[in-house]
Amino acid sequence: MAPIRTAIIGFGTSGRVFHGPLLAANPEFSVDLIVTSDPVRSDAARAQHPTARVVPTVDDLFDQAGDLDLIVIGSPPKTHAEIALRAIDAGLAVVVDKPFTATSAEGRTVIDRAVAKNVPLTVFQNRRWDADFLTLQDLVADGALGDVHRFESRFEWWKPTPSKEWKATTTADHGGGILFDLGTHLLDQALRLFGEVDEIWAELDVRNPRNSAEDDAFVALRHVSGARTHLWMSSVAGQGGPRFRVLGSQSAYTKWGLDLQEARLVGGASPADPDYGVEPESAWGQLGIGADAVGVPARRGSYDEFYTLLADALLRGDPLPVDPHDSLRVIELIERIRAVAADPRSADPAPATSSAS
Repeated sequence: MAPIRTAIIGFGTSGRVFHGPLLAANPEFSVDLIVTSDPVRSDAARAQHPTARVVPTVDDLFDQAGDLDLIVIGSPPKTHAEIALRAIDAGLAVVVDKPFTATSAEGRTVIDRAVAKNVPLTVFQNRRWDADFLTLQDLVADGALGDVHRFESRFEWWKPTPSKEWKATTTADHGGGILFDLGTHLLDQALRLFGEVDEIWAELDVRNPRNSAEDDAFVALRHVSGARTHLWMSSVAGQGGPRFRVLGSQSAYTKWGLDLQEARLVGGASPADPDYGVEPESAWGQLGIGADAVGVPARRGSYDEFYTLLADALLRGDPLPVDPHDSLRVIELIERIRAVAADPRSADPAPATSSAS
């Protein structure tokens, strides 16, 4: 029965900016408990969710597991598997923030345990509900581009100093680096659009010596479908390229700028606001050939749809918003990418090449 009694683990960007506001905007959920040991974040949690209990440790949460239905895990990646397994054993539905787990072996263990215990498990791949990706997904499905042969996608910005110490010190083995951070979004989107991958080329670099894993990456993929994907991820890009550049046999689509939802949530907007997720015409992507390209009205961005679908799954038996096997495929692909970057001889003999940098 609604409301679904929910606990949020972690109240940094994940809990404070994303999960908290999205849950608060949906009447089928209640935020009952928040785990954070940071005094400043504890105060912020109480201000944002005045009826929630705030506790310092995950053990405190599980001491009160009988009062909960759902746990949202927004702690650092290396903790995801352990906490998810504890939640599943306690019979609590689980949302794991991306990256799903630090290794594919952990991911398979978590999924197998959820299946064995018949506990709902899903992953917060929120960028599936970006306005630009929803729009592009429609264009590809409708054949507006013809046969897509090249898909370029970027998350690039200038953040040479890590905003969180754990991000700087976490190694790739524990879910650190930009592949696990931004790459989990880009890879998930590429797999959604074009399916499985049979060829990989990768360049992973540490530009800031303080970082323990890559902060600058380029990945080229060839999909079984024949499409080639080029992905850029960087926190040291003084100037960025287009968010999307997609070339097909009949047309092309280019989009600049990031989806606006995160910035609006940071600014205190609610998904219930009438203009939430609505992109201005000036931000629309361009579809067409050369000077004949025209703006394509953007779909409404809708991170809140994740929790609408989750409520439908938990209360009415509908499918989960994200199949955890999809997120496991992303982790498996990251492991393949890292293996190629460590030893290029392990790549297929004809790596993809980029038409733009």
